[in-house]
Order: sequence, then C-alpha cells, then structure tokens
Amino acid sequence: MIEKLEYLLALAEARHFGRAAAACGTTQPTLSAGIKQLEESLGVLLVERGSRFRGFTAAGERTLEWARRIVGDTRAMRQEIAALRSALSGQLRLAVIPTVMPMLTRLTLPFAIQHPQVTLTILSRTSDEVLSLLENLEADAGITYIDNEPVGRVVAVPLYRERFRLICRSGSVFAGRRSVRWAELAGVKLALLTPDMQNRRIIDRALHQAGVAPDVTVESDSMVALLSHLRTGAWASVLPVQWMETLALAPGVEALALEEPEVANTVGLVVPHREPLPVLSAALVAVARSLAPEAA
Repeated sequence: MIEKLEYLLALAEARHFGRAAAACGTTQPTLSAGIKQLEESLGVLLVERGSRFRGFTAAGERTLEWARRIVGDTRAMRQEIAALRSALSGQLRLAVIPTVMPMLTRLTLPFAIQHPQVTLTILSRTSDEVLSLLENLEADAGITYIDNEPVGRVVAVPLYRERFRLICRSGSVFAGRRSVRWAELAGVKLALLTPDMQNRRIIDRALHQAGVAPDVTVESDSMVALLSHLRTGAWASVLPVQWMETLALAPGVEALALEEPEVANTVGLVVPHREPLPVLSAALVAVARSLAPEAA
C-alpha cells in the first residue's frame, strides 16, 4: 500500500506518468498498474483517464491528503527506528529562499557537527515553492519568511530579522551619505529579484508605501546574476543587510542603510506540523531553537 501511495504522490508532483515513474525508479506500466490497484482497493477512481495525465478526481484529491500523512508518518517511523540502532543518518532535504544562502551555515554547520552521518541536500526555491515542497513531502524543512505571508500549518522557529541596504556606486547622488530614504530611490536604475520572489514583493511594497514606481531594468531569480550586475556599478540594488558579510563590494560600490519606512521581516525554519516530528526534522528544529536569540 505504501509503495502505491508513493506512486500517487509522485504523479501529483510530476503531473506526468513517465516522469513520475522515473522519479520512483520504476517503469510507467508498473506505476500505472500500481495506481490502478490502489483504485480497486479503495473502490473509487483517483485519476482522470486519458491519453495523458489530465488530473485527479475529487476522490483522488482527498486520497492525496491521506497519502501525504501516511507516507510522511511511515518515513518518520523508519527514521526514528533507525536512530534507535545508531547515530542519526540519512538525507535531510532543506528548501531555502535565495536571500538566506549567506546565513545558511549558521544553521547547517552546528547541525552537521552534531549529526555528521546526515547528508544535507539544499534546494534554492521561492517561498511559495518552499511550502509546496513541504506539503508534497519533497522537502523535510524549509527556511523562509514567517511573518509576512501565510505559511500554513507548520512548526516555525525564528532565526533572524532581515533588514535592507541600498547597494550603489560611490559616485552616485548618495555619495558621502550613510542612509537613504526609500522615497529617494525614484529614478534609480535597479537590479532586483523577480516578482515571484517574496523578497521582491517586500521591496515593491516598501517602494509603493514611499510613493516610488521602481525603475527595474534587470530582474533575475539568481542572486549570482544580480551580484555580477552590481559589481559593474551600472545598477543599484536593495539587498538584505546579512549579505554584507558575504558580498565583496567592488571598488567604488557602497552599501547605505534604507529608512522611512522601517522594513524588517523575520526569517525562520519551518517544518510540517506533525506529532511526533520526524527524527531528522526534530534534530534540525533543536539546533534552530538554540540559535533563536539571533532573531531579535
């Protein structure tokens, strides 16, 4: 039964029979037969039939909810029983919003020191994708904003408060200043993350509150792409202050505090709300809680 439920979850993610089969390490006929057997055992149709995947029936959508619970609990049980035999081991999948990457080792390094046999897989995703991966059991934990947009039914541990800096040429109109008001960014040529990123939505909201229509001439979902443009000095950007520890500013480029309005959002660890927590997730939460004072 568990294997067939995992087939169903794979199909929900891939939306394609062939790709779902490949993700499960099996053939398409085997996956299709497994889902057919699941339908027969439940006495309902789960998948809309056609030459290709067309979606799930109402019963299929409800079964997916149960499949996530059952498969999640089964994986958690296997982890916990394995942990009783030896030290924690296995793979912990962590989905992280891009702006967190410079801060990530504050969590992963102490975790790795405590649990050296656990392999960390780190995925860079938007905040929406982080929550989707958690819901679909494709990630064990995530790091995202926890006080700006709904995060659903999760266990959330605050890690730090994110504030912003304007990165610009030293010879710009802001030369010699230590801070800039958001309203003064009108007409400044900006390079920012794409609008599907929550970081961008936070920045857009701050600019809107300041009465500014931003002049964004470069957008990317890659922080590396933004940084490469910033180092030319031809663009300015708004980046979290935490990046200043990692960002090697090119000569002639400086970082200025942004004021009016004060913008600060809490970034935290999130794991699906489940009792008991899977043992690897619980271990990560314990490390995160030991760092929680940094959220102030």
